[in-house]
Amino acid sequence: MLPKVNQIVYFRIISPDGEEALEEYKTRVADESADALFIELPLQGGSERFRPLRPGDELSVSYVTKEGVKYDFATTVLGFRDDAVRLVRIRKPSPDAITRIQRRNYLRVPAELELAVRRGNERFLAMTRDVSGGGISFVCESGRSVAEGDALDCWLLVPFRSGAIEHVRFRAEVARVEEGDARKRVMLKYAEITDSERQIVIRFCLERQVELHRKEKGLSG
Repeated sequence: MLPKVNQIVYFRIISPDGEEALEEYKTRVADESADALFIELPLQGGSERFRPLRPGDELSVSYVTKEGVKYDFATTVLGFRDDAVRLVRIRKPSPDAITRIQRRNYLRVPAELELAVRRGNERFLAMTRDVSGGGISFVCESGRSVAEGDALDCWLLVPFRSGAIEHVRFRAEVARVEEGDARKRVMLKYAEITDSERQIVIRFCLERQVELHRKEKGLSG
């Protein structure tokens, strides 16, 4: 399940800088050890300049197997090794930290974020259960009249580790409703959302993925 030596991988650098966090880089796995993978330095955009990385940089890495299955994991730059070319040493993920994702789907992370919802004249507040670049799910009281196929206007409060808070507005369609005794879970897919606001959600998901990874490893910071 781990990427193989000579396999192409893609990564994003998890950064408070919105543009930086959304830039995707392509590189190759050059070697591995018991606890690390060694990747080549990626080129900066379409130029011949290498993109520098620093120890401690947090990365979101994705790759596709020859069977067409896409995997994703969070990792950290540990250091460097100088061979014929300089290689970047990154932490090798444990098998249970690697996420299999369907092609064309967005990374989905568990997160409790404040959500304001409007359905016609009805307005209420809810908390999300998970978030992705393609949709979200939230929990509300069972008495709320939300059904599959409904159109909802939503405002999502998105906090970042830097302390910045973004407000994302979108229109969504109810894809599924799971009824409970006192509460119901509502799954939404975005129907109308600007590219810039979708990118805010994606950036949050990448940052959240790294945060969860660090908690699993018992790391601080």
